[in-house]
Amino acid sequence: MAHGQQRTEEVSNRIFTVPNLISAIRLCLVPVFLILLLNGYDLAATFLFALAAGTDWIDGQIARRTNQVSKLGQLLDPAVDRILMIVGVAGLFIVGRLPLWIIVFVVARDLLLLVGGAYLLKRWKKRVAVVYPGKVATTLLFVGFAALLLNWPVLTGFGVVDVSWLPGLNSDPYSWGIWFVYAGMILALFTTIYYVVAALREIRAAKSEQGVD
Repeated sequence: MAHGQQRTEEVSNRIFTVPNLISAIRLCLVPVFLILLLNGYDLAATFLFALAAGTDWIDGQIARRTNQVSKLGQLLDPAVDRILMIVGVAGLFIVGRLPLWIIVFVVARDLLLLVGGAYLLKRWKKRVAVVYPGKVATTLLFVGFAALLLNWPVLTGFGVVDVSWLPGLNSDPYSWGIWFVYAGMILALFTTIYYVVAALREIRAAKSEQGVD
């Protein structure tokens, strides 16, 4: 499905498009969000994070509906998602609302997608189209992180485990957003496996086209 859509879309070399402008604005919101969070402005930080995350859907829709899909946009849009995700979890870790293992998982996955996608495009002139479950995983994580940023309401954990690194499942107070984070991580794991397999398939195809063993 994704590959079929990619073939029918006309991809231009334009830089100055409305979707690319939206992506650039989203990127500029990232440092502002982090400054607000680290200075204790939870509500304002949550609003900016939600705005930067929510407009991801808008620029994609505009690009497709107005035939403004561009090569820059295909790189910039997911890159901003990854940067926002990494900065978001790093900020939540700094203020003590996410355990380290979740940070490592999210950052490692996003760096893998960023670096792997850049290598695939530069070395083999190939790219793997973003699939819908990947977007759902990103949305779940963004919703969860926004709830953790807001940090309200604070609930009592279920107390089924006695470890500090599983918020919600232990007895410590937690934000409901952690359940969205868990769901997003599970789905993200499966989509990452898909992206890796698809990337390897594209590399094999590129080698075949170039006659490389």
